[in-house]
Amino acid sequence: MITTPPSIGSPGFRAVPYFTVAIGFVIVVSAAYAQEISAATHTIDWLQLSMGLFGGLALFLAGLDVLSEGLKKAAGNALRNVLEKLTTNRFMGALTGAFVTGVLNSSSVTTVLVVGFVTAGVMTLAQSVGVIMGANIGSTVTAQLLAFNLSAYSLILVAVGFFMLFASKNERPKHIGMMIMGLGLVFYGMGLMGEAMKPLRTFEPFLEILAKMENPFLGILAGAVFTGLVQSSAATVGIAIAMASEGLLSLPAGIALALGANIGTCVTALLAALGKPTEAVRAAVVHITFNIVGVLVWLPLLTVLADIAIAISPAATDLDGKARLAAEVPRQIANANTLFNVINTLLFIGFTTWFARLAERLVPERAPAEGVIIEPEFLDEGALAAPSVALENARRELERLGHITLEMMDALHDALEKKSKDQLDDVARRGDEIEILETAIINYLNHIRQAMLTKEEAETHEALMGAMMNVESVSDVMATDIVGLARTYLEGEFEENSEVTEQLVEGLWDSVRRSVELSVKAVGKNDQRAAQDVLLLKDDIRSFADQLFQRHTTRLTGDDPKYLQKVRLLMTFIEELRHMYTLTKRIAKTQLPAPVARQQA
Repeated sequence: MITTPPSIGSPGFRAVPYFTVAIGFVIVVSAAYAQEISAATHTIDWLQLSMGLFGGLALFLAGLDVLSEGLKKAAGNALRNVLEKLTTNRFMGALTGAFVTGVLNSSSVTTVLVVGFVTAGVMTLAQSVGVIMGANIGSTVTAQLLAFNLSAYSLILVAVGFFMLFASKNERPKHIGMMIMGLGLVFYGMGLMGEAMKPLRTFEPFLEILAKMENPFLGILAGAVFTGLVQSSAATVGIAIAMASEGLLSLPAGIALALGANIGTCVTALLAALGKPTEAVRAAVVHITFNIVGVLVWLPLLTVLADIAIAISPAATDLDGKARLAAEVPRQIANANTLFNVINTLLFIGFTTWFARLAERLVPERAPAEGVIIEPEFLDEGALAAPSVALENARRELERLGHITLEMMDALHDALEKKSKDQLDDVARRGDEIEILETAIINYLNHIRQAMLTKEEAETHEALMGAMMNVESVSDVMATDIVGLARTYLEGEFEENSEVTEQLVEGLWDSVRRSVELSVKAVGKNDQRAAQDVLLLKDDIRSFADQLFQRHTTRLTGDDPKYLQKVRLLMTFIEELRHMYTLTKRIAKTQLPAPVARQQA
C-alpha cells in the first residue's frame, strides 16, 4: 500500500512525474540563472533562449501532470460517480462533462470514463456525445487560469504545495498539496517561457512568422501539429498566452492556434484509441468529428469570434501599443477559446444522435480475430492513467469471468442430466477461456499497482486480486475436478440414485450455485449485501452435505464394488461442491469491511 511519496526505483515513482519535475527544475532554474541576453548589442544567445523556452515548457507540462494527478487522487471516485449518475440526457451530460473535465483538468480522463460506461452498457454512445461536448468546455478552464498570469507568485504555490505533499501524514492534504504545487509549476514554467521569449520582440524573422499565424489555416495547422507533438492542448494555449503576454502574438493568431489545439488534442486521442475496444475508437471519432466540424463552422467567422472576445474581456485603456496588447490579448485568447467550445456545444447538442450514428458507421463492430478463443472486453490500457477508473474496468472484467463460470456450472448440470460426454468436453474447454481472462486481469492489475495508489485504491486492488484468484479456483474445480468425476460417473453407467438422494444433491448443487452467483454479484457490483448472503448459505450447504454423508457412509462397507465406486464418487462430488463454497466465501470476504470479514472467519 503506497500512501507516501515513493522512492526512486519504486513502481509508484514511475507513475508520478516527480522525476520529470526534478529534471525540469534543474533545466529551467539553470536556464533562469544562466540566461544572459545582451540587450545592449541586440544579439540573441540562442542556446540560453532555447534552454529557457524548452525548460519552461518541460516544467509547464510536468506541472500539468502533477496538477492532474492531484485532482484525480482527490476527487476521481466522486467525480466518476457524478458522471455516471448525472448523464440522463444530453444537456445534463454536457454540463456534467464540463464540470468533471474542469475539475480533473483532463478531457482524456473524462473520455476514458465515458468509454468505460458505454462498454459496460451504463451509458449509450449518443449520451456519451453530450459528455464529450461538455468535456471540451471543461478543458478551457486551464487556459482561463493561465490568463491570470500569476507567474510572479508561482514559487509561493510551489513551496506551499511541496510542504503539504511531503510533510503531511494524511492523504487528502497530500493530494491538495500536489494540486497546489502542480499549479505553481505551471505558472512558473509559463513565466520562464515568457521571459525567454522577450528578446524575440525585436527579431524580425520571428515576428514575420507570427504575422503569418494570423492566416487561420497556418495558425490552425501549427496549433494542431504542436498539440499532437506535446500531447497537450493546454500547453499550446499556454504558450500562445505566454507569447501574447510579451506582446508577441496578436488575437487572430492566438485564436487560430487555440482552434488548432482543439483539433490536435483529438488526433492524439484518436491515435491512442487505435487497437482499443470499438467504443474507445468511436468516442475518439466523435471527439475529432465534433471539433473539426466546429472549426470549419467558425473559419469564416473568426473576426466575429475575436470581436465577441474583445467585448467581454477587460480593456487596459491606460496603456498603449505592445504594452496594451500584452495586457489584453492573453485574456481575450482564453475567452475566445471558451466561447468557441461553449457555442459549438450549444449549436450541436441537438445532433448527438447524428454524431453517434456517424461514429458507428465509420467504426463498425470488429469481428473476433480468427482463431482467438476469447479476448478481454473492459481492460482498456488508456484507463491506467486513472487508477480508480482502471480498477472499475478490472472489476467489470472479473464480473464477466464470473458469469462465464456460472455458464459453465449450468452447462455441467445440463450435461449430467442428459448424460452427454460431449457437453462435458465443452465445459472443460471453457476452462481455457477462464485461464486467458485470468492472465489478462492479473497483468492489468499489476500495471495498476505500478501507479501511486491512494489507500482506498490499494485496498480495492488487494480485494480484486484476492477475488480473482478465488474465482479462477472455482472454475478450475468445475472444469477439471468435477468434470473428471462426471466423466467417470457417465462411463461407469451406474444405477440411478434414490429420489431422496437426488433431491439432496440437487439442493446442495442449487445452494452452491447460488453462492457462486452472489459472490460474482458482490465483486462485480461491489455489493456487500450479496457478500453477506453468501456467508448466510453456510448452514444450508452444511445441512445438505451432512444428510448425504449420513445416508451413504454406512453403505461403504458393502460388497458390491460398483456400488462402492458410485458412493465414493458421490462423496468426492460433495466434497468438491463444499470446496467451491469455501472459495465463494473467500470471494465474499474480500468485498466486506475487515471487521465483518473477521467475524465471519
